Amino acid sequence: AAEMAAAPAAGGAARGRGATSFQRKAAAGSRLAAVAGTRPSVRHGQLLLSSGVPSLDCVLGGGVAVGTLLLIEEDKYGLYSNLLFKYFLAEGVVCGHDLFVASATEHPDNMLKELPAPLLDDTCRNELREEATAVKSEDLQGSMKIAWRYQNLPKMEASPTTSTKFGHYYDVSKTMSPELYQSIKWHSFYLPEELSLQPKMKICNMNSAYARLLQSIQRIIYQEGFDGSDPQKKQKNILRIGIQSLGSILWGDDICSSDTPEDVHSLTKFLYVLRGLLRKSLSACIITVPAHLIQNKAIMERVTNLSDMVVGLESFIGSERETNPLYKDYHGLVHVHQIPRLNSLICDVSDTKDLAFRLKRKLFTIERLHLPPDLSDTVSRTSKQDLAESAKLLSSGCGAMAIGKKHLDF
Repeated sequence: AAEMAAAPAAGGAARGRGATSFQRKAAAGSRLAAVAGTRPSVRHGQLLLSSGVPSLDCVLGGGVAVGTLLLIEEDKYGLYSNLLFKYFLAEGVVCGHDLFVASATEHPDNMLKELPAPLLDDTCRNELREEATAVKSEDLQGSMKIAWRYQNLPKMEASPTTSTKFGHYYDVSKTMSPELYQSIKWHSFYLPEELSLQPKMKICNMNSAYARLLQSIQRIIYQEGFDGSDPQKKQKNILRIGIQSLGSILWGDDICSSDTPEDVHSLTKFLYVLRGLLRKSLSACIITVPAHLIQNKAIMERVTNLSDMVVGLESFIGSERETNPLYKDYHGLVHVHQIPRLNSLICDVSDTKDLAFRLKRKLFTIERLHLPPDLSDTVSRTSKQDLAESAKLLSSGCGAMAIGKKHLDF
């Protein structure tokens, strides 16, 4: 009887020391994050991957969620949007993800050869330390110009950062070694080659280039085992899809050439079907769109609504802000138009609205926009007039209309 009484007690003690229900849930969570280069979001539980720019990940709420679409509105000359596109692909190479690259202008093979080289931890730490010391020296030089009562106020962080390291840094001045990008599996879609192989086709009033691109993406998702709805083919890897300059004339779309295009619903239908494919697959997509060339703004609104995340880049090249001393530390502005609502009623909105980007010697960063103090030796008279006019435009109500050039009598 004593032995029988001792047995349940020993079993209870073993259960107390052994695995509990909480530990089993933690094990399930670790299986979710078993895919390389991903992590589960603390906020909404969705699996996240890095865009290749850690500061952009912070702006987007922690990263790009698996099964979502990131739309980049290109800057006027497409320099910085193309750089973000390459960052996204380079992050996939470093993490060992499969790539699908589609373009109508440049062959994907050449694009992979121009990916930026990843920075090692020591090199990256040295680069960040050099940038920090340079910023500190600039602050020391300008500290005498700032009023004494502002010097003791806490400074804002220059760039949005996350608490844990996620994503990698890349050296823009160097290209990735061929051994690195040849070690992964990647698929290319070059539109001139695809059009020469097969005759023109049109599905559901969609232009032939979009229909052919959708067929290629669908075939790779199903054949390569990225279909999440089929448990037999589920693969512990991520497919990164990159489509460059979608909607341009080279894709056979006329939304950039006329205000009333014939294929007005071609691009929106493509995005609608693409999001359906992404939702049920282990994949994430980045698309660059020349939004400044689309004359019909209603089409751009539909494209925005059919995307999960929309980020616009406004470059200072060729504008008055390029020579304006107010913006001498930056190369352009970042406009976050849309952030997805994933498993929650509200989206993860950043506390900073004014964002700018700059390309340092080797690093591309997104930072909070800081304007210098209004000093006579740093800000010209025309810059002060620009600031005054922008303040008038930002003011609201009838007073804003009365302050402007046209005076209204009430």
